[in-house]
Amino acid sequence: MAKSKAKKLREKLTREGRMNPAEKRSPFVFTDMRTRITKSKKDHLYQFKHKNHQSQTGNDGSFFWQTAI
Repeated sequence: MAKSKAKKLREKLTREGRMNPAEKRSPFVFTDMRTRITKSKKDHLYQFKHKNHQSQTGNDGSFFWQTAI
């Protein structure tokens, strides 16, 4: 796999004896700060906002009625 430009630059800086910018990163960078909750009853009810949109199989529950003229 190819190395990114930023990684090449960091490796070059360390080879030259300078400080690697990755070492200055905060430890909070690697923590997952998102809170995960399960869906409530309302979230499940409002999940399908538009009920008659086209589905992948083509069966969306709608029909077309054409009258003879």
